[in-house]
Amino acid sequence: MSANPLSKAAMLMVAIVLTSLIAWELFLRNKGITPSYDDGPALWSHKRSMVYEPADKSTVFIGSSRIKYDLDIDTWKNSTGDIPIQLAVEGHSPLPALYDLADDKKFKGRLIVDVTEGLFFSNSPGAMQLINNNIKYYKELTPAQRVSFKLNKIVESQLVFLDKDNFSLNAELDKLEIRSRKGVFMMPIFPLDFGRTTFNRQAVMTNKFVADTNLHNRVKGIWYFFSQQRGEPPPSGAKLDSFLLSVKIAVDKIKARGGQVLFVRTPSSGNYWQAEQGGFPREKYWNKLLETTSSPGIHFADYPTIAHFICPELSHLTQADAVIFTKEFIKILRDEKGWKFPKGPNP
Repeated sequence: MSANPLSKAAMLMVAIVLTSLIAWELFLRNKGITPSYDDGPALWSHKRSMVYEPADKSTVFIGSSRIKYDLDIDTWKNSTGDIPIQLAVEGHSPLPALYDLADDKKFKGRLIVDVTEGLFFSNSPGAMQLINNNIKYYKELTPAQRVSFKLNKIVESQLVFLDKDNFSLNAELDKLEIRSRKGVFMMPIFPLDFGRTTFNRQAVMTNKFVADTNLHNRVKGIWYFFSQQRGEPPPSGAKLDSFLLSVKIAVDKIKARGGQVLFVRTPSSGNYWQAEQGGFPREKYWNKLLETTSSPGIHFADYPTIAHFICPELSHLTQADAVIFTKEFIKILRDEKGWKFPKGPNP
């Protein structure tokens, strides 16, 4: 008895699809591309659920992209025996996450807040959108979404082509980079090698990116593009005071439950760092933030061991430098700030 023509067609279609996917996967791997996790609401929510680990055995990090590149997760874990929980979001303010944790009465842990002034001191909706979406997703997470996340983790760790941000149909269309025009804004496309995402939500530059000055310049051009976009000027006067008061209220809520909050200014370099100093004078913003919140802070420029880094594209560390930065950061926390970790030496 011959097979049904429809069954033959279905089997042929499955064979074609499987062959195409295998060929696509092999093509990407032959180009040296490695798997990268989808850093969307599901992965962020997974990390957000971990903030209830004992305060003496974990540290939560919020901020923008710098802390995602500059904190080497494995180095932190191996050096401290502490669990680092990465909740930073690229291109976004840490304040929605700060307010969320402040209002969560179950959170009583240690929190490190990375300060990138142009994002931290911004009230732009664009600097809040993704992090607010992540928080909403976490609060409305369903059992089915939890199961889906666990399954996705398994396949994402094995298959390159599942990188939604780079190899989905929408991502491929975005690579056409149609110019912005009146009423239509096209987000610049970062080189794939600029950032690959681990399951711990660490962002890592590939060796190819580190070695390629053309790619460095391409990202520098994106930073320049963003700097030319018109937005509200940095807050000052009464507006800045009101802004800082809202941060203080959130910090005080965490401290009142026995938690700790520390601010960190991670490295930038070259004319990017010069522009940041000009736009956000330290005495007016960083110093006032620490003073208003009565919180400790670590500014990279104050410590020779972490002040010397040259960022390839002016704003983020290579993974090799992130390892060094993380080791020195831990030393400062231990020796100057009196932080204790599960793994010694401790003050």
